[in-house]
Amino acid sequence: MVTTDQAANGRLVSPRLVGRADERARLIAAVSSPPAVVVVEGEAGVGKTRLVAELQDDTVLAGRLLVVGGCRPIREPFPLGPVLEAVRGLSDHLAPGGLSPVAGALRPLLPELADRLPPPLPQLDDRAAERHRAFRGMAALLNSSCPLVLVLEDMHWADEHTLDFVGYLLGAPLAGLSMVLTYRAEEVTPKVRALTARLPSTVTRERLSLSTLHAEQTGELAAAILATERVSSEFAEYLCVRSSGLPFAVEELLALLRTRGTLVPTDGGWARPQLGELDVPTGVRDSVLERVSRLSEPARTIVEAAAVLQLPAPARVLGEACELGGAHASRGLTEALSSGLLDERDDGVRFRHVLALHAVYEDLALSRRQELHGRAATALARCDPVPLGQVAHHWHHAGRLTEWVVAAEQAADQAAALGDDEQAARLLDEVLRLAPVRGVQRGRLAVKLLESAAETLSIPARAHIQELIGDVLTREADLPPPLRGELWLRLALLLESAGDSDAAQLHAYASAVAGLDDRPELQAWAMIGLAVPRAAGRPRKEYLAWLERAEQVVPRIEDLTSRVAMLSKVAMLLTAGGDWRWRALADQIRTETGGDPGNSPQATAYWLVAQEACYAGHHLLAGEHLGTASAGAARVGSERVQMRCRITQIMLDYCTGAWDGLDDRADTLRAELIEHPRLRRDADVVRAGLAVARGDLDRAAAGYDELLRGRGPAVDLDVLPLMLTGYLRTSLARNDIDAAVTTMESAFSGFEHHWVIPGAMRALPAAVQVMLSAGRHDAAVAMVERWAAHAEGRDSPLAPAALGQARGLLAAAAGRWEMAGAYAAEAAAAYEKLLCRYEAAQAHEQAAEYWSEVGDPRAELALRAALAGFRELEASWDLDRAAGLARRYGVSLPARHRGGRRGYGPELSPREREVAELAATGRTNREIASRLYLSTKTVDKHVSAVLRKLNLPTRAALARHVAAASGLDGESFP
Repeated sequence: MVTTDQAANGRLVSPRLVGRADERARLIAAVSSPPAVVVVEGEAGVGKTRLVAELQDDTVLAGRLLVVGGCRPIREPFPLGPVLEAVRGLSDHLAPGGLSPVAGALRPLLPELADRLPPPLPQLDDRAAERHRAFRGMAALLNSSCPLVLVLEDMHWADEHTLDFVGYLLGAPLAGLSMVLTYRAEEVTPKVRALTARLPSTVTRERLSLSTLHAEQTGELAAAILATERVSSEFAEYLCVRSSGLPFAVEELLALLRTRGTLVPTDGGWARPQLGELDVPTGVRDSVLERVSRLSEPARTIVEAAAVLQLPAPARVLGEACELGGAHASRGLTEALSSGLLDERDDGVRFRHVLALHAVYEDLALSRRQELHGRAATALARCDPVPLGQVAHHWHHAGRLTEWVVAAEQAADQAAALGDDEQAARLLDEVLRLAPVRGVQRGRLAVKLLESAAETLSIPARAHIQELIGDVLTREADLPPPLRGELWLRLALLLESAGDSDAAQLHAYASAVAGLDDRPELQAWAMIGLAVPRAAGRPRKEYLAWLERAEQVVPRIEDLTSRVAMLSKVAMLLTAGGDWRWRALADQIRTETGGDPGNSPQATAYWLVAQEACYAGHHLLAGEHLGTASAGAARVGSERVQMRCRITQIMLDYCTGAWDGLDDRADTLRAELIEHPRLRRDADVVRAGLAVARGDLDRAAAGYDELLRGRGPAVDLDVLPLMLTGYLRTSLARNDIDAAVTTMESAFSGFEHHWVIPGAMRALPAAVQVMLSAGRHDAAVAMVERWAAHAEGRDSPLAPAALGQARGLLAAAAGRWEMAGAYAAEAAAAYEKLLCRYEAAQAHEQAAEYWSEVGDPRAELALRAALAGFRELEASWDLDRAAGLARRYGVSLPARHRGGRRGYGPELSPREREVAELAATGRTNREIASRLYLSTKTVDKHVSAVLRKLNLPTRAALARHVAAASGLDGESFP
């Protein structure tokens, strides 16, 4: 029968978990083996929260703390809200002074823990840096409370910051932390699912998918709720059909029957006459509404207000939202809580289940909804602090559009200031689409929308945003020129980031210039946008004219950071064209910043210079600027710039033959950027290039096909030579000559038209080889001479090597073997000076082949150099080819490692020595991974290998070993 306690509070809840024995066991086993991640998925009402509640049993947790936070359907611009909700109660478990100083970044977010947190940290001028520091502080706080179980519920409503923080934690899981994530499978986004897609091997993983109950389980649940031994199979089937097997719906139906007074058990079951009289509606909606109808008017009003508010709210706000006086509000709230529909917790009064909330809300007449939304907005506006996101939501649904626009803009400003650009963009997009704003106000909101959209890596429906901004520009004809100019510029930047058509980008940039005379930092930006080679058909002199105009505007920019940013963009374009002046601009950036970028935009400036220098072949200079950019980005905590530095680092390592662990790093980056094809482009190029070297031509061909198909007619000209070289070599190996010629001619036409000289030199030897294979010797000769003329007087470091290699190919085709060998040998030497180890080995191989034709003794030395280069790079495809050449000409081969990559036996490899030295300084694997641009998993493997080879038990022992090995002479251990 119904227990006294249940009857008192009006709730009918099972005292035990039913139908989830297997899931419970798997949940407990997983969280008991940290680091662990458990995903619990299922539809609303299926029992996710009830299952997780089993962890509250002390015997289950075995001394672990349990903290729970929930995501909300109405988001406030407050980063990490669910995580902060979870950790607020940790005060009793934190010792004063026991936390890392970086946890001081949490003071503004966690006033409840002020007496436990370190002193506050100085504010940074970079939002991404602030966010990264908060992530580190939160990780330190969680780590200090381990062993800990962190439960984050309703992740289908998670904000971008919470998702990023969970990803940050899972990248290097805390040893004592177990995480439980719940969400509705049908509503969750791919980004949430991706969080647990590639976890480190050390993490315990479990995924629990909760299904609805069948009739027998439904009967067992009903019996447990009613505190009886069993219910009849007929009644169990009845409940199962009408509840669809949802445990929450079973509870609601039984609660309705109790309020009707029809829950009267007989001997061990239910009498059939009674069962036949039960006219319970199918599903939960009508049962909830009937329960509401049985409440008094004050209680019913409270319930309706709670449905409109959706989120937990203080009793005062509930009373004000339905305009009940003190005594009436108190009595109504007491009754509503007793009914079991509402629940009161530390964060306020809420519906016990979202299904009941929606049932009540959807039953309200539109006029009643609007009335309650308006009252809710007024009540929430009196809170301190004001929940601006909620206020905006309620004004909107109240139909009070003027008030909505004001609140939404305030909420968007707050969100942007806190780095929640996704939320800011969502709020502004909605206002611009639906609110009656016009003129300057609409233009100002559109600029803010574009700023927030540009700050996010992925904005849904970019095309929709572009269409919306186009409508603003068309309809608001009287916008002041500076505002219109900035709007065009921001639109151009969005179009560029989205990879939209060249014509649309050029039109937007050109439209921006005229109105920005008083904004030199924006005007220079627009001019540089027009100076970037994009669309075919524009003469080169037009690009150069815009670049010269931009250079004249840059000195007028007073702000150092803006000026440095524009200098880097001009330097980037000059580098791509082989203009020597880029070096002076790069030096000017270093001088003006003191060689130490002080914020994220300055670090970005160094990265831009490094990236283009890498593409153009200035590998040493690229490394210097990239090191400065990476160190600066890490210091200011800019995750975005650090990510871009990682991307450029793997490209630089590919170009310079630093291939140790490069496959893993490229794979890791690609997985992290799976939803951002433009950002992962360089990782894709590297993966395809390595596939060629390893002899996996099918994988390489598929990779190049995807890369080249995704390229517009003149897009990605900077990285295209690297793509093209690998593609042409793959096509030659597969004898796909005609397609290779067509692709090559199109690409080189673009290089010449847009004057991308230094970078294009990379692909020249492969292009010549394709033309010779196609029987077009004269065209190949003309191409080499034309490109030699292009390179004349240009800052094109790859030109001597590439032209020498290409001329060697031409000489060999004409049977001039000695000359061909000399050209190839000179090319190999030139490549080595540029650190191009792979190309150098190829040129050595060609020299050996040419000289072998005439019995020149230099052939053996060249061939040994090629073999050593390919072996060091583990370029198995090239190594097999060179080994065949050696056998053909009788050159002895050293013993070759079989069965995987080259090993170093009991000795440490160069990379293992690097890792060992860093580990000996006390750095964590995550810190080592960041410093060396490796995945944490790869560092784990290196550390394990070091300890095994040196026969050391711990990292502490490794530190002593390194100190002893290098102590007397100060040198690194061998």
